[in-house]
Amino acid sequence: MLRRSARLSVAPMMDWTDRHCRFFHRQISREALLYTEMVTAPAVIHGDRDRLLGFDAAEHPVALQLGGSDPAELAEATRVAAGFGYDEINLNVGCPSDRVQSGCFGAVLMERPGLVADCVAAMIAASPVEVTVKCRIGVDDQVPEEVLPDFLARVAAAGVTRVAIHARKAWLKGLSPKENRDIPPLDYPLVGAMKAAFPQLHVSVNGGIAGLAQAEGFLAEGLDGVMVGRAAYHEPYEVLGRADAVIFGGAEGPDRFEVIERMQPYIARHLATGGRLHQITRHMLGLFHGQPGARHWRRILSERANRPGAGLEVIEAALDPVRAEAA
Repeated sequence: MLRRSARLSVAPMMDWTDRHCRFFHRQISREALLYTEMVTAPAVIHGDRDRLLGFDAAEHPVALQLGGSDPAELAEATRVAAGFGYDEINLNVGCPSDRVQSGCFGAVLMERPGLVADCVAAMIAASPVEVTVKCRIGVDDQVPEEVLPDFLARVAAAGVTRVAIHARKAWLKGLSPKENRDIPPLDYPLVGAMKAAFPQLHVSVNGGIAGLAQAEGFLAEGLDGVMVGRAAYHEPYEVLGRADAVIFGGAEGPDRFEVIERMQPYIARHLATGGRLHQITRHMLGLFHGQPGARHWRRILSERANRPGAGLEVIEAALDPVRAEAA
């Protein structure tokens, strides 16, 4: 079942794919696999678990991404997280930020494939659900054609059966995390070659994927899945609105106005417990991307949703010009 969902997934993105973002995305697509922001293993073990790990049951299928490099810590965090009901636990071997490097996890682990194998083996032993890996094709001066096959062989031998590969190197020195998402060249053919070399692995490609048509192309070429990041966040309806029909062969999803109707009870519950409207609507700014009235929708939500006491009336005000231009 999860392998089917992984045909299209929304990538874990720090500060973006929180529980409100995921709930919103789920109203657009019933099928796509959704990932949390990365949470570190020590935070899971020692922090506020309900805040870090809690999610709405409507988000399923949903995967938690963990960061860490200590097998025992990751095993304990996996045990805890599995108890919250996640459908998958994913190990981050791709984030290039300085903060992540200083903790010896993320993309820097591409230099330590043996340690990654130990980590995932410990996680698998502790987990009732599937453990997966998200990685880069290499870091710094590594030769991806050499290091990536060795890396995949080791994690596969440790029991991993599904991987997502960001088709760029990460430069740990000299590039910011933002630059690492754009500057290193994409090598999609290498990801395709890894699927051919490891036919037993479920391989998803990630990095620079602009929309649903490109995702369809990768699936047609024989890759098992496509993980979309920024495009799914900034243009959620373009990526997810037709995904259930195009990628999964199901029924067409709701239209944009139906998505907003589905969101309103969730938003009302959030506001009733003291939450702020902006905490949810900041993820909804791109819903009308490319549509008449989209600029007004973004402007009104951006200007008013963060005001004290802002409620559902702000959404109605933002919808008025969209409805007017659509009429």
